[in-house]
Amino acid sequence: MRRTALPVCLAVTAATLAGFAAVTVSAQQSADYTDPAAARQALAEARRQGDLARQRADALERRAGAAQAAADRSAAEAAAAAARIQQTEAGITAEQARMALIDRQRAELDARLAQRQQPLVRLTAALQRLSLRPLAFSLLRPGTVRDSMHLSAMLATLMPEVAQRTSALRAEIDRSRALKAQASETIAALRREQASLAERRAKLASIENAQRFAARDAAGIAGREAERALALGEQARDLSALVDDLRRAGTLREELAALPGPVLRPAGAQAAAAIAAPAPEPSGIASAPPAAAPEFLLPVQGRIVAGFGSVTPGNPVSRGIVIASRPEAQAIAPGPGRIAFAGPYRGFGQIVIVDHGGGWTSLVTGLARLNAQVGETVVGGSPLGTAGPGRPTVGFELRREGEPVNPVDFANP
Repeated sequence: MRRTALPVCLAVTAATLAGFAAVTVSAQQSADYTDPAAARQALAEARRQGDLARQRADALERRAGAAQAAADRSAAEAAAAAARIQQTEAGITAEQARMALIDRQRAELDARLAQRQQPLVRLTAALQRLSLRPLAFSLLRPGTVRDSMHLSAMLATLMPEVAQRTSALRAEIDRSRALKAQASETIAALRREQASLAERRAKLASIENAQRFAARDAAGIAGREAERALALGEQARDLSALVDDLRRAGTLREELAALPGPVLRPAGAQAAAAIAAPAPEPSGIASAPPAAAPEFLLPVQGRIVAGFGSVTPGNPVSRGIVIASRPEAQAIAPGPGRIAFAGPYRGFGQIVIVDHGGGWTSLVTGLARLNAQVGETVVGGSPLGTAGPGRPTVGFELRREGEPVNPVDFANP
């Protein structure tokens, strides 16, 4: 019994120790999550945002393919490229959340294995001493045959228990190896997503360069408008006043654009009839109902860390929301409209104000780099710039007729 059981037990023990050493590879975790529930929630949200960005990119690419005008096609292509970047960013966030879950499981498994390590080492040492003791010496040692039989019976009882415990430990080692393989796959997927992000950013930069080259003829008008916007920014006492001033300027521009052009003077009797013609009487038909409130996109992907109306120490009531995004996250236009302001503003980093028409205005703050220019016409999803490095936060305000409204109520999920 002892000659057959001991080698098997020693083989199991050696495999166990080798497996325990294999699970000590350090994890590569890129995101911090307080608990597994937070990591699972981040994983689900990243996948949801990635699917939405992919659907938006597909729609914009179809729109670009069907566009007749070069400007419309270029704008849709840029928005599609920005959506692809956001899709890739969501993929990176998902892989990092998955990595965090794997790291958590491996850490818990390491803790369980560490608890079993010391008893296992002592058992291995004892079995090694028994295996090295010659059989003849064991028979000649002091004691009776009854003691030898008692030892043999004890070993016969011990071996199944040892095999059972080492079998359970082997299962945990196999689990650790599976987690290690999953971690390697996740790291490889993360690297692929990062490479794809670099390619898509380069594509967007190429599209933006082409747009600037095509718009060089309007550079003079856009430059004068940008100068006026910057002057308003310097004169405004605060950011709210700047938004109001730009909204009024946009309203005036819309009213001027709606004025009729010069009308040719009709000749003879036609002129007299036109002068004498009375104004049309009201028909009594109710006017058309107001248009439904438009849907807007969140400017960046991420987690809302401050809601509309929240109060923080030293700051007034929030007029918008604050989104914690990825480092250098792609920022997009919340909806179609016209860039009314794009540039630095004291205490808010680089900001963009978009006049969407119909009394709607959006404000995006906290950007580190801008791609938008004053006077530029954008579509929903057009690239505006990128967030900063580290742990950036991006502010988003939405106003209707100058009054702040909760962006989440009008955000397209």
